[in-house]
Amino acid sequence: MGFATLSLKGRALRLLAQREHSRLELERKLAAHVAEGDDLTAMLDELEAKNFINPERVAQSVAYRRGSKLGTARVVQEMRSKGLDDDTVRAATQELRATEWQRACTIWRQRFGAPAETPQDKLKQMRFLASRGFSGEVVRKVVAGQVPEDASD
Repeated sequence: MGFATLSLKGRALRLLAQREHSRLELERKLAAHVAEGDDLTAMLDELEAKNFINPERVAQSVAYRRGSKLGTARVVQEMRSKGLDDDTVRAATQELRATEWQRACTIWRQRFGAPAETPQDKLKQMRFLASRGFSGEVVRKVVAGQVPEDASD
């Protein structure tokens, strides 16, 4: 016994139940399902008015989910691709910027565990951390073996 296809609002609520989505993400995902007579903009306005769509929650969610694996630059890029404004992104990434060095050390230890023995290995480690979105200064410190003062082993 199946149900008829979901309404546009039903699809939006199902997506929002899975994780936080920005307005732009929902527009992109729901655009293919707009039927004649549906008003996507009005429905998104209604969800936003009821606080189902909240840019601050989206930013915090992205920072929490992706921050442990990526550098601040990559997390910021993901937030911007979701259509979040600069003020929201800046507010959500303050803590990430403060902990970037420690997070980079943790990721480096998990991946490599030991300092590079050859210049090629050192470059490989630097490329890995840079591709994860860590700043050049942080990458140099981590690969050089510097440990943040508040790092706990």
